[in-house]
Amino acid sequence: MLLLAFLAIFPLCLIWAAASDLMTMTIPNRLSLLLAIGAVLANVAAGSGFVDIGFDVAAGLLVFLLCFCLFSAGVMGGGDAKLLTACALWFGLNGSLLAFLLYVSLMGGVLTVLVVMLRSRPGVLLAAGIPMLGLLLTAKKIPYAIAIAAGAFLAFPASPLYRAALAQIGV
Repeated sequence: MLLLAFLAIFPLCLIWAAASDLMTMTIPNRLSLLLAIGAVLANVAAGSGFVDIGFDVAAGLLVFLLCFCLFSAGVMGGGDAKLLTACALWFGLNGSLLAFLLYVSLMGGVLTVLVVMLRSRPGVLLAAGIPMLGLLLTAKKIPYAIAIAAGAFLAFPASPLYRAALAQIGV
C-alpha cells in the first residue's frame, strides 16, 4: 500500500506541471525535485534492488544528456528538460521509457499544432476571457509540460513501477 501512496505523487506532479506551464510558461524546480525523490521512494516501496534503481538513474542520465543537448541548442526549455529527466526515473531503462519518449513527441506535435492554430485566431482566446490563455498569444513558447504529462499518462501502465503496484494489490 505504501507503493500506491508514492505512486500518487507521479500524476499529481504531472497535473501540477501542466497547469503551471499553461498558466505561467514555467515549471517549478521543486516539482521536478519532488518527482525525482518520489521515484526513488516508489522504487524502495516496490522492493527494487540497487541494480533496478541504478537502471532508473541511468535512464534519467540518458534523458538528461539528450535534453541538455536540446536545451543548449535553444530547442527546449530548462524546465521541460528537468521534468523529462525526473519522469524518466519513473520509467527506468526499458521499453516503457521509449514508449514515454515517443508519446511525448507525438503529444508535443499535437499540442504545437493546436497552439499554432489558436495563435492564428487570437479572438478565440481573448473571447474566452481566461487570462492564462492570453499568455499563449504573447509567449513564443509552447507549454510542453502538457505533452510531457500526456505522454507519461499514456506510457506509465507499461512501466515496471506500475506493474509492481498492480502485483502488490493482487491484480
